[in-house]
Amino acid sequence: MDKSITLIQFFKLGGWAMWPLLIFSIATISLILERLIYILIHNLKVDDIAASVLQKLRENDIEGAKEICKKSKKNKIASIILLRGLEMSHLGEHRMENIIATEAAKKINDLERGFNFLIALGSLSPITGFLGTVSGMITAFRDIANAADVNAQLVANGIFEALITTAYGLIIAIVAIAGYNIFSHIVDNFTKDIELAGSEIVTAIISQEKK
Repeated sequence: MDKSITLIQFFKLGGWAMWPLLIFSIATISLILERLIYILIHNLKVDDIAASVLQKLRENDIEGAKEICKKSKKNKIASIILLRGLEMSHLGEHRMENIIATEAAKKINDLERGFNFLIALGSLSPITGFLGTVSGMITAFRDIANAADVNAQLVANGIFEALITTAYGLIIAIVAIAGYNIFSHIVDNFTKDIELAGSEIVTAIISQEKK
């Protein structure tokens, strides 16, 4: 077999299983790019806007704190969550905490959209690849059984072609699972930061009311 094989030749050698794997690979890359763009556009930093809002609250300027959230362009998600809490500050501590938690849950759910698909793709791809390999091995052994002259090259070529789908399936799974883990880590950090910021803001408002 020629040592230099193009991607198209690899695809053809892999057989029928390469088609679903191609769909899985396109879906995986599309989901990762879409989530990456979404996260970059919405900017999940919390510290900057939280510090500005807390400074206004220490000055007993809740309207100023609201304006900071309304005018924020860099910290879109955090500003929306904190603004909802500030708008409900007149309803009391527990109500404000619930509003912040509810709004945060909605935004986090938006951030995690597509994560389940990445997990599914990470699971289905190697299984599909392995199924393609089993199918290829069956074909390879059938060819060996029907061959008049069995040699090492015939056996090696059959196994080589059969294992291509497993390799492709594992590559797709690695990319999908890696993307999922990276995005989950980013969202988890945002969740911790927004919970801390919400708690500090509630405490600041309650402290001002008691003075």
